[in-house]
Amino acid sequence: MSSFDTDVPVLLLRLDPGSPGHGTLDAVRSLGRAGIEVHAAVASARGPVRRSRYLHRRYGLPAGPMAHAPLLDLLRDISEGLGRPAVLLPLDDRGAIAAARLAGPLLGRYLLPAQPAGRPERLADKAELALLCREMYLPHPATVLPTCAQQAADAADELGLPLVAKWSRPWLLPPSTGLRSTTLVRTRDDARRLYELTERAGSPLLLQRRLAGGPDSDRVFHGCFARDGVFLTGGADRTRRARPLPTGLLALGRRLPHPQVEQAALRLAGHLGHHGILGLDFRRDAHGRYHLLGLRTHPGARFRLVTDPASGLDVVRALHLDLTGRTEPLARSAPGRRFRAGTHAALPAGPATALAGLPGAEQGGAPPTIRCRSSP
Repeated sequence: MSSFDTDVPVLLLRLDPGSPGHGTLDAVRSLGRAGIEVHAAVASARGPVRRSRYLHRRYGLPAGPMAHAPLLDLLRDISEGLGRPAVLLPLDDRGAIAAARLAGPLLGRYLLPAQPAGRPERLADKAELALLCREMYLPHPATVLPTCAQQAADAADELGLPLVAKWSRPWLLPPSTGLRSTTLVRTRDDARRLYELTERAGSPLLLQRRLAGGPDSDRVFHGCFARDGVFLTGGADRTRRARPLPTGLLALGRRLPHPQVEQAALRLAGHLGHHGILGLDFRRDAHGRYHLLGLRTHPGARFRLVTDPASGLDVVRALHLDLTGRTEPLARSAPGRRFRAGTHAALPAGPATALAGLPGAEQGGAPPTIRCRSSP
């Protein structure tokens, strides 16, 4: 295994105002245990991250949404304090989008994957993901993008109830609205009322046919890629329990290779020429096909499930090695590694079903159904 360049620190960036979860803590621990100096700029002062012995320093962020200009100033100030280039590692969609947009002004101060500035934003957009699946013939639930409340109600008849409603760009949801990124819609009137909140939500509403899920139906892929989509490390895991049902965080999971899911992930990364971390959520339908339901360009909360037992390599360590020019051989984690999220796993939850996260895709077949309707 290549040694880490411990002269290059890491700045973790999390702009979501919610309390940092175990994924943030795992990133601090994984990098810190490798001897890398870890700093964190997070919007919340809550949670165990600030008490970790592996965290060198925490930088607070102002409450509420942060515009790119003040964030750029803050990142420059942090860089001045560090006195040397650092790997910038976003931990949420907002951070990944901001980091990509600011990559040019931050050149020389921070190390980031080479990618188009708008790619993280496009890949995190649920409507764009549906179009990408259609382009690549990846299974994806039938999706309707209504342009009026009546079309939203009609989609309930077309897709069947209950159906899944998603806001296209959930990171734009104002906290004051109380709206959730994913909602289970049970009636035509619910679909109509939800559409009427589009202006408050800040992005279009998508309505999708629901995949029922059930035991062993959810898979998540975690991977890290060098330039041009060259695979460095990663693999798939299986959700065993989530809290709360049906859309909660993972409580129990297990590393379990899945060729169908992993091949779909590698094909997608190669198609994009993706550089950096890639997380994909899949769910199996009644015919055994795995539909891609979510995508992120930052570490997920459970990335440590997919860790090579011999080298300890995971996606955040692989990214540091790649960005600092350390060659690392391909590493796949062995099956059987388990994940337990504190007290979440001790609570009765029944079979895990996560509407926002789902299983790998088959090649070929008819493209997914996606309808962008025009007003009557």
